[in-house]
Amino acid sequence: MIDGSCCCGAVKFRLKAEPSMMGTCHCSRCRKAGASTIVFVKREDLTWVAGRDQVALYQPGTPYKYGRCFCRICGSSLGEILSEEDSFPIAANALDSEISTRNRFHEFVSEKPGWYEICDDAPKSSGHPA
Repeated sequence: MIDGSCCCGAVKFRLKAEPSMMGTCHCSRCRKAGASTIVFVKREDLTWVAGRDQVALYQPGTPYKYGRCFCRICGSSLGEILSEEDSFPIAANALDSEISTRNRFHEFVSEKPGWYEICDDAPKSSGHPA
């Protein structure tokens, strides 16, 4: 089992399997949401332990499509943890347990700030990976 939570501990969840993939988005929106590194999980692998009612959803305006979830109390980014899709991204920083999944891509590197240095060999793209 892989445990996850927000900073204050009000939101707790568990994954029964490793995330299928990890990636890092360098767009300004993901950076501001505090969820640049994401892991993809299957809905069937996610179990709520506590605090599902403490998860808020920010739904952006056009042209953005995906909402961002966060803890109502401490503001910790949780990615798209309320998604109804079969597979969806959650913020890797919300995982408390060690995982073996490693970064497989960097997207929107054209928006990466100069102060951030990419320190792995994962493929890079200026937009979404092809």
